[in-house]
Amino acid sequence: MPLLDIKNLTVSFDTSTGPFMAVKGIDLSIEPREVLAIVGESGSGKSVSMLAVMGLLPASATVKADRMAFDGIDLLGLDPAHRRKIVGKEISMIFQEPVASLNPCFTVGFQIEEVLRFHLGLDRAKRRARAIELLSLVGIAEPEERLGSYPHQMSGGQCQRVMIAIAIACNPKLLIADEPTTALDVTIQKQILDLLVSLQAEYGMGLIMITHNMGVVAETADRVIVQYQGSKMEEAEVLALFENPKSNYTRALLSALPDNATGDRLPTVSDMLFEPAPGA
Repeated sequence: MPLLDIKNLTVSFDTSTGPFMAVKGIDLSIEPREVLAIVGESGSGKSVSMLAVMGLLPASATVKADRMAFDGIDLLGLDPAHRRKIVGKEISMIFQEPVASLNPCFTVGFQIEEVLRFHLGLDRAKRRARAIELLSLVGIAEPEERLGSYPHQMSGGQCQRVMIAIAIACNPKLLIADEPTTALDVTIQKQILDLLVSLQAEYGMGLIMITHNMGVVAETADRVIVQYQGSKMEEAEVLALFENPKSNYTRALLSALPDNATGDRLPTVSDMLFEPAPGA
């Protein structure tokens, strides 16, 4: 049984000119211990799809699906209180902007311990010990001292590691990483990706990696979904996708990689290539 199984997911937003369809009939599934990459340009509906799973979209959003099941549980049929017990514990998400996602008014220690208190009911001493363990696990030096730091006192890479610590605090079955290396320098990006993959392997989590970076896909994923303008263009095992892409759009993305540049110009994705793969 898939860990996450979604059939015909649609997400629309109310606007002054009528509904805007951001996600258009997406099917998606992930198995335990699998790494699934969702790739596409900005605005392709990658993050919106996963925020719908988390139940974190604003009231202006309308989410519909024939099926949205996590570990056999119908997420759309749950009342908000029951869903909150799953989100953050069984399903966790690392957001794009760690500095913006962390609360500037509270120390990182408080923010890690808050998750442990809400979902696991640990007492103060156990929360502190687990928070120190988590900071050490994600590679933050002097973790005990860092518990008292505020987000603005830490670098972008350190804040991203704190976000990862919060996300894995309860040993989730599914971890969603939304552009986890955005705004980080290349060296730190590699460290964060290596950390995520090692944690996924160690804890046996399913990992959904949202990205527009095909290099990240090649290094981390078992399977790939390619999205464009809210629609799924292609789904394939990672090697098959790179060796024999079926969708014109996927071929355009791959051709636009800097490694494929010839002459004085980088290749670009042409509008004429935006055609769904047959049956996608």
